[in-house]
Amino acid sequence: MENFRLKVFRTVAQSLNFRKASEALFISQPAVTQQIKALEDEIGTPVFDRTKGKVTLTEAGTALLGFAERLKSLADEAAQTVAEISGQHRDELRVGASQTIGQYLLPNLLAGFLKSHGNVALSGASGNTDEVLQELADHKIDLALIEGPSSRGDVKSEPFMEDHMVLVVPPDHEWADSEVDVAMLREMPLITRELGSGSRRVVENALTEAGIRVQSIHIALTLDSTEGLLSAVEAGLGVAFVSRWAVRNQLSLGTLKLARVKGVKLSRVFSVAYRIGPVPVGSAGAFHRFLLQNAYDVVPRTTGKASEKTARKRITK
Repeated sequence: MENFRLKVFRTVAQSLNFRKASEALFISQPAVTQQIKALEDEIGTPVFDRTKGKVTLTEAGTALLGFAERLKSLADEAAQTVAEISGQHRDELRVGASQTIGQYLLPNLLAGFLKSHGNVALSGASGNTDEVLQELADHKIDLALIEGPSSRGDVKSEPFMEDHMVLVVPPDHEWADSEVDVAMLREMPLITRELGSGSRRVVENALTEAGIRVQSIHIALTLDSTEGLLSAVEAGLGVAFVSRWAVRNQLSLGTLKLARVKGVKLSRVFSVAYRIGPVPVGSAGAFHRFLLQNAYDVVPRTTGKASEKTARKRITK
């Protein structure tokens, strides 16, 4: 239902590359060029600047892109409504999630959502926060569930759940079940996530706010998964900050213990992000609303009901 010239324009604008657009649209590169020229002739002004071997949006092109995105969303909504009336449509939802959310919360969130939206075909992607936000910007997913707010200008994020980072240590560690001063972190090997991880950013920001230079911390090992961090701590290689959601099983089994750090605020939010423009519609819009309204009702409990109610109030303020 979308105007084909505008579809070609949007596709080129996403990658700023005519060859990549032709591959995404399954048409030849000259055909892409022809459609863009026809669009520019129709509106009477260039939408791309193709000088010096680079493709950039002109001022008019930037303005048009916002309208093109809105028209695409409206066309999708219209097609979905007509298909639902005819009973022929099974909607698709593509969700990306940072690793902590994807591994420990997303299955429960999707299961809860499917109870009332069973006619949705699900697909997902995972990675660190930066990676899933890039997937979102590249239109490979419809929503991204990330750790903390997004700092990108091309997406919007809204918090849907509060999380707490905790310091985990081996069960026989001297800090186990104890409270330690933040300055003592300089004395202990720290195992951390890779650059680009939302978890790592939260920890580094918290230490900086507590007056600890990140460069003064002994980072013994960097790993690309939370499970890797937990296994490394269990092996005695150091200590690590992880989401409380991630360590529930180890705490129950006694293979890891917590240490409380004075003077460090490690609360954060999980957010749902979508591309700048209209609020998501269809299955993406339904899942977006579900997260904001029902996330706490379907995830495993880590605290008492009173604490969860308090956390919910903080998020919804």
